[in-house]
Amino acid sequence: MSGEISSAGGNSGAGPSSSGPRASHADRDRVVDVLRVAAGDGMLTAEELDERLDVALSARTLAELAPLTADLRPAPEAKDVVRIEQAHSGAIERLGRWVVPRRLELAVTFCAVTLDFTDAVHTHDTLVIDSQMVGKRLTLVTGPGIVVDTDGLQLAHCKVKQRHRPADPGGPVTLRIQLVGHKTHGSVVVRPPRRAFGQWLRRQG
Repeated sequence: MSGEISSAGGNSGAGPSSSGPRASHADRDRVVDVLRVAAGDGMLTAEELDERLDVALSARTLAELAPLTADLRPAPEAKDVVRIEQAHSGAIERLGRWVVPRRLELAVTFCAVTLDFTDAVHTHDTLVIDSQMVGKRLTLVTGPGIVVDTDGLQLAHCKVKQRHRPADPGGPVTLRIQLVGHKTHGSVVVRPPRRAFGQWLRRQG
């Protein structure tokens, strides 16, 4: 037994052939993304996430990274840019479990747009929404840890309404949404998810 342990321990100082391929920054980032999504899906506790992130960020080889995600579903791959073009037709909705891109371009004329981030999958911490939108309402449904910045959005005959539930001042920001571009006529509404009927009753009581 002692010989086996000594042999395994000796590998730690061996050359590249025995330690395996080295991990790059991109390799570590991909594992971190998978771990964050898994924690958001309830597959990892906060303590497990912290432990695995510590290992991932200090990993030197791919062999060290592999066990961290072996028991998890792979994270959906986020696109760099998604463009939506639509005019004078039905509402545009992104609901449920959808994958948030890094940049979302809205070239929309007189179509209501609803983007619900409650169960959305985001593997990065920033989303830029470039709006070239005329008429109707743009609705963003947010949740804990999601911050919306509308300072970069130019408005014409349009108003912004932000409705927030009390936030945990010490809570982390998991997604920062930056609204840029133009919004002409209509409105922009940022709100939390609607309460279920049972939650409403408890609040009234």
